[in-house]
Amino acid sequence: MDQILQEIEALRRQLEYHSHRYYDLDDPEISDYEYDQMLHRLMALEDAHPEYRTPDSPTQRVGGFAQNTFEPVTHTVQMGSLQDVFSVEELRDFDRRVREKIPHPVYVAEMKIDGLSVSLEYEDGILVRGSTRGDGLVGEDVTYNLRTIRSIPLRLPEPIRYLEVRGEVYMPRESFEKVVAYQEEHDLPPFKNPRNAAAGSLRQKDPAITAKRGLDIFVFNVQQSSEPFESHAQSLERLAQLGFPVSPEYRVYEDIEEAIRRIEEIGRLRGTLRFDIDGAVLKVDSLAQRQELGATAKFPRWAIAYKYPPEEKATRLNAIEINVGRTGALTPTAVFDPIQLAGTTVSRAVLHNQDFINEKGISVGDIILVRKAGEIIPEVVAVKEHQPGAPVYQIPQVCPACGSAVVREEGEAVYRCPNTDCPAQLMRNLIHFASRDAMDIEGLGEALTAALLENGLVASPADLYTLTTEQLEPLERMGKKSAQNLVEAIARSKGQDLARLVFALGIRGIGQRTAELICGVFPTMEELMAAGEEALSQVDGVGPVLAKSVADYFATPQNQRLIQRLREEGLTMAASRQAPRSDKLAGLTFVLTGTLPTMSRSEAKALIEQNGGKAASSVSKKTSYVLAGEEAGSKLEKALQLGIPVIDEAQLSEMLK
Repeated sequence: MDQILQEIEALRRQLEYHSHRYYDLDDPEISDYEYDQMLHRLMALEDAHPEYRTPDSPTQRVGGFAQNTFEPVTHTVQMGSLQDVFSVEELRDFDRRVREKIPHPVYVAEMKIDGLSVSLEYEDGILVRGSTRGDGLVGEDVTYNLRTIRSIPLRLPEPIRYLEVRGEVYMPRESFEKVVAYQEEHDLPPFKNPRNAAAGSLRQKDPAITAKRGLDIFVFNVQQSSEPFESHAQSLERLAQLGFPVSPEYRVYEDIEEAIRRIEEIGRLRGTLRFDIDGAVLKVDSLAQRQELGATAKFPRWAIAYKYPPEEKATRLNAIEINVGRTGALTPTAVFDPIQLAGTTVSRAVLHNQDFINEKGISVGDIILVRKAGEIIPEVVAVKEHQPGAPVYQIPQVCPACGSAVVREEGEAVYRCPNTDCPAQLMRNLIHFASRDAMDIEGLGEALTAALLENGLVASPADLYTLTTEQLEPLERMGKKSAQNLVEAIARSKGQDLARLVFALGIRGIGQRTAELICGVFPTMEELMAAGEEALSQVDGVGPVLAKSVADYFATPQNQRLIQRLREEGLTMAASRQAPRSDKLAGLTFVLTGTLPTMSRSEAKALIEQNGGKAASSVSKKTSYVLAGEEAGSKLEKALQLGIPVIDEAQLSEMLK
């Protein structure tokens, strides 16, 4: 074994060990920085020696494949659902039905995690496939995305011949709050609850996006196994030994009343958990007894799901505040007497827009009903008592930050301030411009941005690049060293890639990934500004709405002046991608599918782009060729239906000669 392979395998063992301590034992031994350094070293070695890259490597969690097509997966063991009950008496009825066949049943009580049900399949201890539940019989292949969830073992500590487990992918509360905050900051429709967030994140076409969403999983059942089990509790113990995060704090009971008390206790814990639950599950423990009890046409007779009622409380609405977002959107927020919900004190809830307020007939002074959506985000459910004679609240027709008349564009639910010089927008625009995923100006946070505005030092992002240490030193908590560090950080940001700059501009609806897609087709600022709606809408992943948003932005004289100033300050105005080796594939669009004999799909994609071609993620009439390898799926079928030429790796090589 050569030295490189020895180092790769040693790094994999260390990363698996530290990942287990962090995610399963909650007892890390090294810092995140040290872990990341090891991971980056492993990635570099595997990039230099792709022959040593394996599907179970920790590097495969980063989600480097953007060609997910969600192929159908037929479940060998049906992923069924459970019958729901809503009262304690119904739990006792379930117990009576079980005892008619099983005189002395033993039950397992578990939390019912509110997420997305998935199957994980292992062969010889290696994760080979992950799929969604779907309709219980047929789901979708989301293997690449599931690999990005760090608590899912890619390789088991024992080479078990075959194992299929079922789990629930969920979004922890902390991750959910971060995602919603990002969506609101960027004027995107926020997820309504963690379950929707988990489902939307797991079905991303690009696993790199899934990897950023902070998903997690609890495994709660063995679907199939080459190892025999006698009871459910025994199988959960075994899964925990193999490194799976199993159903949290499950308990075993022989008495139904003890099990009911546990279910009631779980209900009281809801507000204190780091994840969302929508109930509790009671299961017969013995697998043989489960077989004896059987199932109805819809549900198993050996398990039941108890659903908790949503907690709602009445409170007085004292005021409605208007917040002006980065894109000028006016968002109303209800301010009410503090109440306790799901274990926390809440006194504010977003009212979304005027249509929402009109629908519920909300007036200041009303007694309103509030609950926590998904146990996390407070929401106004209804008006319980209307303030006599009070009119339904109307969002002001002038911006509270600058006094400009607001507008409501056709097809939109929100009012916007059209003044791009509005101080509320400028504050948020500057914060976004300097953020880590944009220009990454270290040290320029919210407090310092506010100080710059208050002292009249900046009136646009371009002004950041004219700041001097002498101007910054007098500001609160700055000093000479801090001022010098900030000026240097601003100067470093000039070298950021074009895609980061486009994202930093804050164009409505344009996130990181979309900015990268656009700059992949229009690699200079000049080309991008000259591109019209029609050309922009041809970019994969950019529809007519986003194309109009980009075209409108660059057609605005004020934005054109901003770009010119940024250019004069020395910011990078071109994408830092490798120039094509040739133009042999210029004008051709390729779609890749299946496993190629000598190169990975990402290597083939890079080769196509280096020779002037374009790699797309889906087959359409605009596709020039489909490059197909072994086990090609639906893309190949669609190509044949549309009459698109299909080539193999050898034919691609021939085209490049």
